[in-house]
Amino acid sequence: MHKPIIISVLNHKGGVGKTTTVANIGAGLQRLGKRVLLIDIDPQANLTMHLYGEAADGEHTIYGAMLGRYPLPVTEILPGLDMVISTLDLSGVEIDLQNEPGREYILRELLTPVVNDYDYILIDCPPSIGLITVFALSTSTHTIIPVEAGTFALVGMTKLFDIIDKVKSRLNKKLSSYRILITKYDGRKTIQREIAEHIRKKYGNKVFRTVVNSNVALEEATMAKKSVFDVAPKSPGAENYINICKEILQP
Repeated sequence: MHKPIIISVLNHKGGVGKTTTVANIGAGLQRLGKRVLLIDIDPQANLTMHLYGEAADGEHTIYGAMLGRYPLPVTEILPGLDMVISTLDLSGVEIDLQNEPGREYILRELLTPVVNDYDYILIDCPPSIGLITVFALSTSTHTIIPVEAGTFALVGMTKLFDIIDKVKSRLNKKLSSYRILITKYDGRKTIQREIAEHIRKKYGNKVFRTVVNSNVALEEATMAKKSVFDVAPKSPGAENYINICKEILQP
């Protein structure tokens, strides 16, 4: 029986490459022949702007679907790569749904009609630990935590792990353990090498073998509103993300 993998990509800190990771893992898996759905549930709508072109205005979005206005609105980005776009209005959804029974399962219910159409579903979460992130974790089978190899990389991570554990215990028994992805890595810097080594010693096989190196092609792809594979397919950034996809397929 087909069982899609649903991955929440989250970190309580911004600027760690979370959206870049969702966009390029999604595009990489599509290039490897998988059917992929990306869901933007970040009110900043960065993933939407990255691959769709602009934050949605007046279009069907994850926000309207969560309010029950219509089914989950799926947009094709490429053959085999679909997306659910976000909007800045999503910032009010926690207040809108504060009295909604079973609100933690809203995203899971929205996905039910389409979930088996995909091999992988990736959810781009907000840079915070709030109700929207709980929506995502309540739906997911896996989590990826991008971590920049900087001085404060692991600050507050315990809180993030606690939330994942509580959701698994109380809301979603299918949620497996997290995996950490080291991003924005520059091996020329001693401090970054030391931090990456510390992360690997501390978390062992929960850390991806591949790191995402600092690479201008990733920034150029964001500016071009495309994946790195479309902009610079032979760049180190593209190589990093295709190798990450291969680790996901064969952990």
